[in-house]
Amino acid sequence: MTNHMLASLVESPGNATPLRILDADSLERWLATQEDHVRSWVAANGFSAKSGNFCALPDGKGYLGEMLVGVDDFDDIWSYGSLPYSLPPGTYEIQPALGSASANAAALGWALGSYTYSQYRKVDRLSASLVWPLNCDPVTVQRLVGGIGLTRDLINTPANDMGPAELEQAARSLAGTHGASCQVTSADSLLEENYPAIHAVGRASTRAPRLIDLRWSGGDESAPLVVLVGKGVCFDTGGLDLKPADGMKIMKKDMGGAAHVLGLASIIMEAELPLRLRVLIPAVENSVSGDAFRPMDVLQTRKGLTVEVGNTDAEGRLVLADALSEAGNETVDLLFDFATLTGAARVALGPDLPAMFCNDDALATALLRHAETQRDSIWRLPLHQPYKQKLKSKIADLSNISEGPFAGSITAALFLEYFVPPKTPWVHFDIYAWNQSDRPGRPTGGEAMALRAVYSLIEERALTGRTPSNDSA
Repeated sequence: MTNHMLASLVESPGNATPLRILDADSLERWLATQEDHVRSWVAANGFSAKSGNFCALPDGKGYLGEMLVGVDDFDDIWSYGSLPYSLPPGTYEIQPALGSASANAAALGWALGSYTYSQYRKVDRLSASLVWPLNCDPVTVQRLVGGIGLTRDLINTPANDMGPAELEQAARSLAGTHGASCQVTSADSLLEENYPAIHAVGRASTRAPRLIDLRWSGGDESAPLVVLVGKGVCFDTGGLDLKPADGMKIMKKDMGGAAHVLGLASIIMEAELPLRLRVLIPAVENSVSGDAFRPMDVLQTRKGLTVEVGNTDAEGRLVLADALSEAGNETVDLLFDFATLTGAARVALGPDLPAMFCNDDALATALLRHAETQRDSIWRLPLHQPYKQKLKSKIADLSNISEGPFAGSITAALFLEYFVPPKTPWVHFDIYAWNQSDRPGRPTGGEAMALRAVYSLIEERALTGRTPSNDSA
């Protein structure tokens, strides 16, 4: 959990084992300065300075003198991610010091590599500890660790303990920590307040649907307004178009979008950025009962558009439609939504590369620049307008699914675009929010995707006043 992640980074106790970070080039240069017996020892241990490699180097008395650690790139956070659990238990200190970007990468990668979800079981083995690296920015690292850890924790919590009410409580707790307000509209009040699509999707569950609305201000009322919308489907059976067992197995992660916007909001508020922040989360459970919405039903939406239900398993876009429409009640400077929306995005890009859609080229270019700088990969897909024809319905304004099997991620994004306020800079992320297997720094389970890139862009805009129109990527 998050506290354990930060606990793996410590102040210097004075007896830490030196940790020498090397890539292939620096290893060659370092070996050229060493005596023959050292070169022989390193070669005998098969140390090649690749990510995940390490080599214990004895001193002249036979004790551990220092630990050599390989990285693919000094600024790659995942090159440090395996170390907390692969190195022998103990405390380590990077010597000689790294540059600031590399030091931040080392601290962040180490902390993320220390993550274990331990809500329901005891963790038997503590990870190794790292002295906060010289030249790193601990405050920034702590914010990122907190936001990413929160995102992972929320996604990993099973649905029996993370329904709409528990997601609301997580938002209220975050709001209380940072002096934000949190208003919630739930159950039949959703109909009274004109959120009919959220109500329709969630009404079959015994756990009442709701719209969570968090507001915070780090500036005056003229400060830019950033709105984050997150899909909060706490469990998705598929509804009456029931998912098969394999498809339903990890559907506790279908509130991954909500987890992302809460994690991102925590970083923004912790940094006290000079902006106004709003977080909207439609929180529902897509269940099966006599009150479930049906295929071919026509649903009302907050915007006034009618939607024919082509498939009840395309419910995420329905609840997002009402939330995005609500975002349009005021002038928004930046609008982001995160959603575990389509399998089509995974077919196109795989589970580890989030699909990004954007209606503003300058904003998209800037975001891709931040993604590259932060090493937080995203890939832009097009809002190909001719595909809107695929969303036609014979009896309603549009259908919630496209005709035919093609371009599913694009048509889902185009569906959402109907509900985005005109001329509002908008970014939609179609994410998987899950690690399918253990990798350095990324254990199996819930994962934060594109969070560091988006925060970096928001921070830059807040601190410099840059807008999509004047961004010089």
